[in-house]
Amino acid sequence: MDFILDIEQEDDGRWIVEIADLPGVMAYGATPAQAAARAKALALRVLAERMEEEASLPGINCIAFTERTNERLAVR
Repeated sequence: MDFILDIEQEDDGRWIVEIADLPGVMAYGATPAQAAARAKALALRVLAERMEEEASLPGINCIAFTERTNERLAVR
């Protein structure tokens, strides 16, 4: 399963990463890499908890993360 990491910079300079396919999974960091690492770690914890509770998960054989920045950042 490929999870998309949406990366944006806040007005105060912090970076936020959100994973829309996992509601509530978002993390801040001083850099895009730091925010992405924190979001990935949180995503893995959420998935592990769901597996332990035998919650419904799509057939996950592989987990991948793809980073995506908003268009506003692409022009900077």
